Amino acid sequence: MWARFTAVTGLVLAGVLALPGVAMAKPKDLDIPVGTWLAARTHPAVQLTSVSYTADVAVPTPVANLEAIRGLTQQGVAAVQSGKISSDENSIYRWVVQQMAKEPGRYFSPGAPERVVEATAGGLCTGWWVTPDGYMVTAAHCVGQEESELAQTFATQALTKINEKDAADLISSLGDIASDDEIVRTAAKIFQIWNADNIKIRNVQSSLSLLQSLPGGGVDKTAKAVPIELVAKGTVYPGKDIAILKANGQNNLPTVPLGQDSDVRVGDTLYISGFPGTVTQTSIFNIESKLDPAFTEGPYNASRQTPEGVPYIQTQAPSYPGNSGGPVFSKDGNVIGILVGGLIQQDGGSTEGESFVLPVSIVREKLNEKNIKSAESVTTKAYNEALDLFFKNHYSDALPKFREVQALQPNHPYVAKYITDSQQAITAGKDESSSSILPWVLWGGGGLLVLFVLGTLGTVLRGKRRSKIPPSSFPPAPYGAQPGYLPPGQGQYGHPAQHGQPYGVPQQQPYPQRPPYPLPAAPEDTRAVRPHSPYGEPQQKPGPGANTRIAGLEAELEQLRRNMGQRPPDQR
Repeated sequence: MWARFTAVTGLVLAGVLALPGVAMAKPKDLDIPVGTWLAARTHPAVQLTSVSYTADVAVPTPVANLEAIRGLTQQGVAAVQSGKISSDENSIYRWVVQQMAKEPGRYFSPGAPERVVEATAGGLCTGWWVTPDGYMVTAAHCVGQEESELAQTFATQALTKINEKDAADLISSLGDIASDDEIVRTAAKIFQIWNADNIKIRNVQSSLSLLQSLPGGGVDKTAKAVPIELVAKGTVYPGKDIAILKANGQNNLPTVPLGQDSDVRVGDTLYISGFPGTVTQTSIFNIESKLDPAFTEGPYNASRQTPEGVPYIQTQAPSYPGNSGGPVFSKDGNVIGILVGGLIQQDGGSTEGESFVLPVSIVREKLNEKNIKSAESVTTKAYNEALDLFFKNHYSDALPKFREVQALQPNHPYVAKYITDSQQAITAGKDESSSSILPWVLWGGGGLLVLFVLGTLGTVLRGKRRSKIPPSSFPPAPYGAQPGYLPPGQGQYGHPAQHGQPYGVPQQQPYPQRPPYPLPAAPEDTRAVRPHSPYGEPQQKPGPGANTRIAGLEAELEQLRRNMGQRPPDQR
């Protein structure tokens, strides 16, 4: 009976105990791609950062250098005569402005009046939470620019109208010609270069913030600028291009875990998360789209080192301006570095597939300098557990976990959508949660357990009516024997073995021909399961009050049987 009970209840308990645990599931366990698993887990911690500058920007009025322009015109005439360019006016002027664009400072000089505008400029990058209370990691070049770089930024972003006016004045001075698009574009390029070379910046003020995505109506998101302070800054690439930021008044923020440099090696796949400027700086997409990080992947190509000894990882995972400062992950979901930049082509464009990553050991070094300890937040722990359940189609089990995340972090940008998706999946009958079958499992397991208890109590009660065998009737156990031990030569159910009875089994109580209750099947291993007593009816009488106790127990058993027969199969 015990062997049978153990096997049956083992299956029942296996079904009951195989409930969702808290161990982190891997993509292979969830049957989803690594990238899908990583993006879902890490996106909440990846944030769009912004550095903004305000300043008074001044540029002089360009004054044409007539002597230089006259010489250029003579060169144009010679080019026409030699057949190098066509003799029509458009071709001549196109050639003239092309030559000016090669060296604008030769053909224009600074003059009066000075033109001044109050300008704002800035850039967008990527950062990521490393502690629940608001410490963030990004790249050093994302939080501040050198004076020359800042001048270029203002020239590009603040002087657009001035550049357009100067280009229009130049074209107008060329006379009544049918200017083509190439002449207009080239004239604009002339003053983009000249004004940038002559710009003056005064009263500069800067600020750092992150554009925190907030749940809006339904599952839509809106953006809120959250001030953030610079805590530590390394040296811009090719140095230790890392910065630590702090947003005050934060708690339970989603975080990503730090790994080790040794977690990855050449040939492994790396994963980059961040905000490419091709998306954040266009009007094509709405704010919700812009606040979702982009995920790219590619192989770890090589380990590099700068002349100053700073290590870098080269990867073919694509990255773009705006990705700077973003986390780079191993397949296990740990940060193994910061995306810093890519190779720049001679025309100023980036070389796709050649991205460079500052290893995570530099991140740890900078955090340790400020005694900052990276940590997993309770929000992240609950969110990851909910995601694992969601990806297993255990929507009923995932739903309370997602609601827990929402309570911990009301501004969580993704949990509202997962709650909606889980509810819709449950309504559509797609739920495969263990909780949806748990009542049936518990009913079956409980039924088996009650039946076992009933059977066992019945056996005990019948045994009580027969009383127990006097202890003196048992043979002495051999030295070292354990409960349930069957001595050598002893047959099943106490029948003598053919080779005698070396342990003195008593003969005065032979096994009856028709026992009062069925014999159990012989156990497979008589060494592990003790057989029923082979000594016939007991000689002892039950003690006082035994009949009363037996009658009471049998009445309780009968009531249990009636209750079992009336109990519905589903108690939800």
